[in-house]
Amino acid sequence: TNYSTKSMRNDGGFAVIKKAIEKLGLRHKEHIAAYGEGNERRLTGRHETADINTFSWGVANRGASVRVGRDTEKDGKGYFEDRRPASNMDPYVVTSMIAETTI
Repeated sequence: TNYSTKSMRNDGGFAVIKKAIEKLGLRHKEHIAAYGEGNERRLTGRHETADINTFSWGVANRGASVRVGRDTEKDGKGYFEDRRPASNMDPYVVTSMIAETTI
């Protein structure tokens, strides 16, 4: 799930992104519980997935819970990708949880 707010896309947005990611980490278990069925089978820590029990983030890290693109880091603004939601998630639940947690 790619996500950004206006302040993340403006100059200095990378600092806003890092603060938002820190907030996501504090509510990791709550988010995982709402991010679709079967994540315990998918989020193993192998095959470019994060471990379901551990929150992580990184630039260009496809094995992290949350990935920040190289262009976002280079430009100092942009968006991040929450890689935890399953394909069967409810996009309204996921988006509202990310927004509620980060804003």
